[in-house]
Amino acid sequence: MSIVKTSDINFKISLDENHVPEKLNWTAQDGGVDNEEAKAIMLNIWDSNNKETMRIDLWTKDMPVDEMKIFFHQTLVAMADTYNRATGDERMTDTMKDFCDYFAEKLELKK
Repeated sequence: MSIVKTSDINFKISLDENHVPEKLNWTAQDGGVDNEEAKAIMLNIWDSNNKETMRIDLWTKDMPVDEMKIFFHQTLVAMADTYNRATGDERMTDTMKDFCDYFAEKLELKK
């Protein structure tokens, strides 16, 4: 199968003098996103050669803690959905979603 198209996703990270993110912007033109501001990014990349996950976790210093809690909860829910699509393992997906409900309850997040 030949590659028909490529698509770019770009992140622009503005750092302070201590290399702490002050601003995060991203562009994904195929998705209709052009230089949108974000407060946090979690990016996971699978290194098939070494069989390990490489990660980039960034957030701006003005990211509110209450929003970070919501961000984590929504990320966990999305991971459960992705796991289900990737593996078809309904039982483990349900277990992961049970944990997401527990996580939200303990953080007193509203649904």
